[in-house]
Amino acid sequence: MFAHKKHLTPRREGKNTMIQELCKRLRLRDRQLARVVNIGTPYLWLGLFFLAPFAIVLHISLAETALAQPPYTSLWEWVDDGVLQVRLNLQNFVTVFSDELYLAAFLNSLWVALVCTILCLLIGYPMAYAIATAPERRRVMLLMLIILPFWTSFLIRVYAWIGILKPNGLLNNLLLSLGLIDQPLTILHTQTAIYIGVVYSYLPFMILPLFANLTRLDFSLLEAAADLGCRPFKAFLKVTLPLSLPGIVAGSMLVFIPVVGEFVIPDLLGGPDSLMIGKMLWTEFFSNKDWPLAAALAICLLGVLVVPFVMMQRLEHRIGGDER
Repeated sequence: MFAHKKHLTPRREGKNTMIQELCKRLRLRDRQLARVVNIGTPYLWLGLFFLAPFAIVLHISLAETALAQPPYTSLWEWVDDGVLQVRLNLQNFVTVFSDELYLAAFLNSLWVALVCTILCLLIGYPMAYAIATAPERRRVMLLMLIILPFWTSFLIRVYAWIGILKPNGLLNNLLLSLGLIDQPLTILHTQTAIYIGVVYSYLPFMILPLFANLTRLDFSLLEAAADLGCRPFKAFLKVTLPLSLPGIVAGSMLVFIPVVGEFVIPDLLGGPDSLMIGKMLWTEFFSNKDWPLAAALAICLLGVLVVPFVMMQRLEHRIGGDER
């Protein structure tokens, strides 16, 4: 009996070893699969929603305009003897860089985006700082007031500004009733109206990153600066502002990049004479039916936006390196 037990023990130990080895292999395979899914999902998302649309737009930009549906020619076709003929048309890009109208639209869009980003920063920073330093019980309410406009359609909010800024609108009626002006001001369908609409619409995108950054600020550093005789404004310049640079960079990117290609606000508040690249894109696509030229404009716009994006990324990495 005892001999029989001794004979079975090694066999059972061998089975247990095999089971443990199999479990280890399965766990290793699951880890590898989870790693592939975690790494591959962002790349799949990037490929489906960025690279694939970019390839389609690039394909159209290298084609020629045609009276067909879709209104552009194919880049390749099979000719005699099974030869694949490829035709690339670079004239659309030549037109974009040689036509003063498109260059002016690009420059004006960059200028409007820069001015609006600076205005959003000047208005949004004090608001974000005030929310970050407010008591805990009031922060949620203040953040709700910032997010509240998003509960209304963007288009409706822009249309509301037409009723405010028009000659017989709320703003002019208020100024006339207060005796500050003698006749209505011409604000609607001007560059000023575009600035007002853009700053109002994109201000939360500046406030929220700044608030997220400022809430992580160690305010005991300001107390230490005050104990060492540093005045409040100098302490802000030397302590608060440098530590909040990541939030400034993030908020500036969230405002500047979409404003460059903005269409709705310049079209409704700026009027027919407003010259911005988003409006030029809409005109070429839907009015002129020149899809290849519009696609070339979109590719050039993407190339223009890559420059500030890369610059801000480098600045953010430099700031992070200095903090470490």
